[in-house]
Amino acid sequence: MIQITTTDAGVHATLAGLLHRMENPRAGLKGIGKLVAEFAKNRFAVSQDPYGTPWAPNRPSTLEALLGSDPKNLTSKRKVSTRGTLLLIGKKPLIGETKSLMSQFHWRVEGNAVEIRSSMIYAAMQQFGGRKANFPHLWGDIPARPFFPDAARGLPTPIEARIVQVLQDAILGGAF
Repeated sequence: MIQITTTDAGVHATLAGLLHRMENPRAGLKGIGKLVAEFAKNRFAVSQDPYGTPWAPNRPSTLEALLGSDPKNLTSKRKVSTRGTLLLIGKKPLIGETKSLMSQFHWRVEGNAVEIRSSMIYAAMQQFGGRKANFPHLWGDIPARPFFPDAARGLPTPIEARIVQVLQDAILGGAF
């Protein structure tokens, strides 16, 4: 517990506000939730894990299924058309037709913590990967393509610096 005694009314009000913000971390936690959820969404734009390692490329079977989704992607001689070529060039891992996985990140404050999660049932499989031997319904092994930071590795430096800034802003509250 911090105890400070002051007789100046102006200092007292500012100090009381500062102590209140330190005792109630909700504003800072909300800021962190928004920041980390947005950071996870941005992993899809760059096709990289939170530490800058590129995700595994799409499997040939994924690309074949994509080409087969529209007859205009192939010529009459079953060669890849110009349209199909452009489709293949633009196909990034984990970004499906609905873009649901990259857009369904949510956060909530629970006590003195913030939880960031995906509401997509297959998000964990994409984050951690999986083996066909353990999941027989898969077409093959799924490589891990993480979009959330790994607890063992800690926060990537850029996001850590931004979280520190969010916390400083929440505690100081523009009072200084």
